[in-house]
Amino acid sequence: MAKSLADMQQDCIIVNGGVLLKGKLILEDGSVFHGTLLNNIKATGEVVFNTGMTGYQEILTDPSYCRQIVTLTYPMVGNYGIAEIFMQSRKSFVNGFIIGELCEQGSNWHYETSLSEFLTRQGIPCLYNVDTRAVTRKIRSAGTMKGIIVAEDAAQTEIDELFAVPIKKDVVNEVTTPEIYKMESEKKDAPEVVVMDFGIKQNILKSMHELGCSLTVVPAQTKAEEILAMNPDGIFLSNGPGDPKDVPEVIAEVKKLIGKKPMFGICLGHQLLALALGADTYKLKFGHRGSNQPVKNLATGRVHISSQNHGFAVDEKSFEGLPLEVTHRSVNDGTVEGMRHTGLPIFSVQYHPEASPGPDDNMYLFDQFWTMLTKGE
Repeated sequence: MAKSLADMQQDCIIVNGGVLLKGKLILEDGSVFHGTLLNNIKATGEVVFNTGMTGYQEILTDPSYCRQIVTLTYPMVGNYGIAEIFMQSRKSFVNGFIIGELCEQGSNWHYETSLSEFLTRQGIPCLYNVDTRAVTRKIRSAGTMKGIIVAEDAAQTEIDELFAVPIKKDVVNEVTTPEIYKMESEKKDAPEVVVMDFGIKQNILKSMHELGCSLTVVPAQTKAEEILAMNPDGIFLSNGPGDPKDVPEVIAEVKKLIGKKPMFGICLGHQLLALALGADTYKLKFGHRGSNQPVKNLATGRVHISSQNHGFAVDEKSFEGLPLEVTHRSVNDGTVEGMRHTGLPIFSVQYHPEASPGPDDNMYLFDQFWTMLTKGE
């Protein structure tokens, strides 16, 4: 039945002379959270939350969030706008964005455009004026789950159709580089590193490049034989989205690289290394996502604040009988945040030492990789 004018007006909010459509986030358990739609674009994805107070652009452009609907707990977003310098990938791969207050007037000396303009240009569905802490409490108690963003007056048939859309699993191939490219170093005798790109953040590349490494970035599906033919001094396994077990063909290639060259992995790269070495991984209830996550370095006893973005973890119990040991542990829940091979120059961490956003407490890990490459330690 057609809606009356009065009914349609109730579905809209008048702000600064413009008509903004009411919308809602619906979770698969039936929970509903109301807000305002920035753009009338529907979305389906896994709903997750990030507790960081800054860094919304880096979060939006981190490929590890591919196909997810990201909720920010910080109450106001967009207050410093958007700038090209903070982009972490060629585009945003998120399926949706859930926030509290959307700030239209950004103020920053890097400012180039507003957050709302960026979201619209990127085609990212955004629901704002949402009680994001209520969303977070739900996800923390019930676990991550599928959700959809729709207009307030969406028909039940439309809602059912969106929930019927499966969440894509082949996400690494969506975010990886389509072709090989190089980042040469100006340093004499710079170590050569092959970077396996599973959805790498630009600040990881920047961190290694500024240290003095010459980088060759290769697609995720590159064969081990092709990598070894480049004769690098070391191999880096990047961050990326999804369940590491969804890419068994990549794990098979990583296995062939074990023991051939020094290796360093971050986030998904850490998980893929663990699986290649015979360990196991599992899905966390609601994951670790934020720039304020404490991690303990077991060798020094020091606790560092880290930036994290992962929904899976390495299972410490699966280390039994393997040449692996835990090097870092989450202070919050005791999960594995770092490991090393006891007999080979291989180490990895679950968290993001390059930050962007977040603290730089953990940049020493890139120095550790540099020492491994240049001195064989």
